[in-house]
Amino acid sequence: MEVHAMDAVSLATKLKNTLIQYHNIEDDEWRIAKKTKDATVWRKPSEEFSGYLYKAQGVVEDVTNRIVDYIRPGPYRLDWDSLMTTMDIIEKFEENCCVMRYTTAGQLWNIISPREFVDFSYTTHFEDGLLSCGISLDYGEVRPNFVRGFNHPCGWFCVPLKDHPDQSLLTGFIQTELRGMLPQSAVDTAMASTLANFYSDLRRALKT
Repeated sequence: MEVHAMDAVSLATKLKNTLIQYHNIEDDEWRIAKKTKDATVWRKPSEEFSGYLYKAQGVVEDVTNRIVDYIRPGPYRLDWDSLMTTMDIIEKFEENCCVMRYTTAGQLWNIISPREFVDFSYTTHFEDGLLSCGISLDYGEVRPNFVRGFNHPCGWFCVPLKDHPDQSLLTGFIQTELRGMLPQSAVDTAMASTLANFYSDLRRALKT
C-alpha cells in the first residue's frame, strides 16, 4: 500500500483523533502492568485486536521539543533505542508525515524473534506540547528472517510540566501486534518491560 499526499493528510487527522480518544480514557479503565522508578505502565483490552492497549507515563527532565526529536523518526532514535536495530525513512510528506521501515531485536531470549514494521508517522502540536503518532501499513515485501509486526494506532504525547517547563510529562499509547506463534503471556511480559526500558533508555540518551 503506497501513501499519496492526500491520503497522508486524512490518515494523519484520523490518527491524531484516535490518539486523543485514548488520552481521554478514564483512569479507572486501566489496570497496572508494571511500575519502575522511571515510568508506570497500564493496560486495557484493545478495541483494534485481541491483545492489549498499553499506556505508559513518566516525567522526563528535558524540554518537550528535544524529547520528541529523540522519539520521532530521525537520526537520534536508532542511536539510543535498544530495541530498534535498523530504521529507514522510505517516503516523506509535508506536515511532518513520513513512512518508515524499521526492525527490532529479538526479545525474551529470542522467544520473540526479530520483527520488521512499516509505519506511517505523524508529529503535530498538542496543547502546549507535541504528539508523535504512528500506524503500520501493509507495504512491500517482508525482509528475510523477520516476522512483519503491526502497530495499531500508537503515539507519544509530550507536554511541559506547568510549574517546571524544563521537565515534560511523556505519555505513550502502544498496541503492537507482534504476530507469529507466540504465547500471549510472553507478549504481555515483553510489552510492559519494553515500555519501562524505553523511558530509562531515553533519559540516558538525553543526558549525554
